[in-house]
Amino acid sequence: MSKVILVTGPARSGKSEWAEALANQSNKKVVYVATALLSPDDKQWQQRIIQHRNRRPQSWTTLEAPFDLSNTISDAKPNTVMLVDSLGTWVANYIDKEDGYWLDIVEEFLETVELVAAEIIFVAEETGWGVVPAYPAGQTFRDRLGSLTRKLGIVSQTTYLVTGGHVLNLSVLGNRLPSSE
Repeated sequence: MSKVILVTGPARSGKSEWAEALANQSNKKVVYVATALLSPDDKQWQQRIIQHRNRRPQSWTTLEAPFDLSNTISDAKPNTVMLVDSLGTWVANYIDKEDGYWLDIVEEFLETVELVAAEIIFVAEETGWGVVPAYPAGQTFRDRLGSLTRKLGIVSQTTYLVTGGHVLNLSVLGNRLPSSE
């Protein structure tokens, strides 16, 4: 069984840096899984990708999995730690898919997570702490990511919240919710 760690928090909170620190502390080979789609016309997005690339040690292997995350993580070796950054970006890549299709993708993903023999660290953005998005795609994104994060948090051995310049271990401080939504 895999050791699953979930690192969640708002934008620019330091969640990726915390996940990277955890991966470094593992003393295992690190495989970084980038879920972003390269968007050459979006200069701000390109800057974020460059920031993440520049922070990663050159010894890390980087895989790009904007869509087929289940197959990518299923290949993880037991002596590695896989860092997946980020689930919000992965969800956004599927935003135009029908709900039934998305639910099938999530089911396959969660089944794969539970079978992987490696340590996996997932980074997920927190949404839904503010106003309800005024447009349907924003509402779909918020609901899908919130549901996915909850389900992954239930199967994670450790869940961290990074916010306000602090890291909170929710697995120690909180109680796990029942698995139903």
